[in-house]
Amino acid sequence: METTDLIFRIVLIVIIFAISLVVAMYSTYAERKVAAFFQDRIGPNRAGPWGILQPLADGGKMFLKEEIIPTNATPFLFIVGPSLAILTACIGSAVIPWGQAIVIGGHTFDLQVTDINVGILYIFGVVSLGVYGIMIGGWASNNKYSLLGAIRAASQNISYEISMGLSIIALLMLTGTLSLKEIAEQQHGFAWNVWRQPLGFVLFLVCAFAETNRSPFDLPECETELVGGYHTEYSSMKLGFYLFAEYINMFISSAVMATLYWGGYNYPGMDWVAAHVGPTIAPIIGVVVFFGKIFFSIFFFMWVRWTIPRFRYDQLMDLGWKVLIPLAIANIVLTGVITTLLN
Repeated sequence: METTDLIFRIVLIVIIFAISLVVAMYSTYAERKVAAFFQDRIGPNRAGPWGILQPLADGGKMFLKEEIIPTNATPFLFIVGPSLAILTACIGSAVIPWGQAIVIGGHTFDLQVTDINVGILYIFGVVSLGVYGIMIGGWASNNKYSLLGAIRAASQNISYEISMGLSIIALLMLTGTLSLKEIAEQQHGFAWNVWRQPLGFVLFLVCAFAETNRSPFDLPECETELVGGYHTEYSSMKLGFYLFAEYINMFISSAVMATLYWGGYNYPGMDWVAAHVGPTIAPIIGVVVFFGKIFFSIFFFMWVRWTIPRFRYDQLMDLGWKVLIPLAIANIVLTGVITTLLN
């Protein structure tokens, strides 16, 4: 690897990390504003113009609050839990293609930290590790509500990862690759996978809600039953890490969903822009389009939270095992039959 390419990758990693944190921080502001809109309220409006400094005020509060570790908690694991949650949330972005390669000073740079040929398996591995942060934190707290939340999170993630994996198999049958970059490149223009896999997209979307513990699948931290669930005993930045991890996971899930089904950085007229406006402008517009898709998806996550009531836990498990898994298997069979007939 050339020195120039190495420096660019390091800069790209820092930029993606910073963007992830900023998006997570201002997602809290957006969530309160969206909730206020749906409930005919104003929302945050004191800290800065239109309340845009509210996330900074909340972050300062998290940093300055007293660190409390319960007497009967396991101190080491109590700290490991939120640390693991934020770590696994941040490293998921390594294989996401943020845009086409750009040419700067005669050098071609990929807007992707690394392109591995098993990118989807990497994403699934990182997602499956994320639940350990919740489980460890819930168990180490030595609190019954925290433990129940951790158990719920583990069983929920296991149940819905199966459906998510099966929904992806049908997509892989059409794309023939596990590389996220190759999948994005196959959706050039407006040939997005959502048109070819509408049922698979819906299944993946529902499972994404469950994997990120977002309402109506927020049973691990259900305030009305578990007083906050797995992070009941947490305060200060350890609680902040859990909250940040949830919003970063929502951001990364939206990016993966946009890459797999919504064409990623592709948009109609990309070739025309590259030919008539400039080969460097087209990828930049692609990055803007990609983030537009991500932000729309994040808004949809918030829209659903303030629209649909929470499931009961038995309904959650029934939906995962009795509805989503059979539908995902049926989608695989249907995709195989249609692909065979067309070929």
